[in-house]
Amino acid sequence: MTWPQPTREDHERFCKSEGWRRIRDARGRTGTHHVTYEFDLPTGGILRTRISHPPDRYGPSLWAHILRDQLQVSEEEFWGCVRDGIVPDRGGRQAPAEALPADLVYLLIHRAGLTDAEVGRMSRDEALARLQIFWSEGS
Repeated sequence: MTWPQPTREDHERFCKSEGWRRIRDARGRTGTHHVTYEFDLPTGGILRTRISHPPDRYGPSLWAHILRDQLQVSEEEFWGCVRDGIVPDRGGRQAPAEALPADLVYLLIHRAGLTDAEVGRMSRDEALARLQIFWSEGS
């Protein structure tokens, strides 16, 4: 698919849609030459992009650099966010599995004789059922 030539307005719309935060310089100013945004990645990294004030368009090589190195998205993801508000999938942290109570884990490993790996694969209900079997049958 062919995409339109991006503008600085498109760049800023992307940042606002995805939830980037505008940052200030060391003296607390927002600057007059560029608008700078940062975005915290779920992996702990931080992306930074700068948008110049003049409202003209980006050239192809500069735009490729911005997409690849600053925004870290494909053109398709960029335009999906700008046009439709679909934020890029940044591989957010997955919700942790339901944690088992520490006492339950201890009993399964030290009394029922299960391995850490076996206990780690169990849901709470499975762990409770296995402990009930141990108590009722002794195995």
